[in-house]
Amino acid sequence: MSSFGSQTRKRFAELHKLGQNVPKIMAEVAEGATIAAVERATELTPPNGGAAISGTGTRSGEMAQHWSTDSKTKPILTGGSARTTLANNVQYASYVNDGHHMDQHFVPGLVVADGMLQWLPKGDSENDSGGITVGTKTKYVKGKYMKQAAIGQYRKLVETELGKRVRESFK
Repeated sequence: MSSFGSQTRKRFAELHKLGQNVPKIMAEVAEGATIAAVERATELTPPNGGAAISGTGTRSGEMAQHWSTDSKTKPILTGGSARTTLANNVQYASYVNDGHHMDQHFVPGLVVADGMLQWLPKGDSENDSGGITVGTKTKYVKGKYMKQAAIGQYRKLVETELGKRVRESFK
């Protein structure tokens, strides 16, 4: 089985032989595939599908929003390649993507009120001494692997689009 890179180079060579504008095609395909990858990563990033945990200072959707602001979908063409970037610069993105161990620890200001988690910042007169211990039941939080799914989406789209461009060139 051939690698993604060798298959892509093969398609570009075929397009070049057919007299196509390879840099233009490369840029268009890379941009479209990166946009689709960003959309896939965003849709898989929590909270999605109605978060089970909600409350003040918990799941905000900030991480999902960062896929579109931190990624570079406009390709930079250099030396026969088109470079785009799938990125999420939120500090905890890798923990959500890859999973992480959960050590038991006390979180000051985190309380359960009316069945919902709430974080009350220090100085809130109602909760200066409150908090809960987390990590007592959950020892490991599984990753969501949204980055890997987005990369899979990118590769699938590139392969499909390049195949389509080669077939169109034969017509």
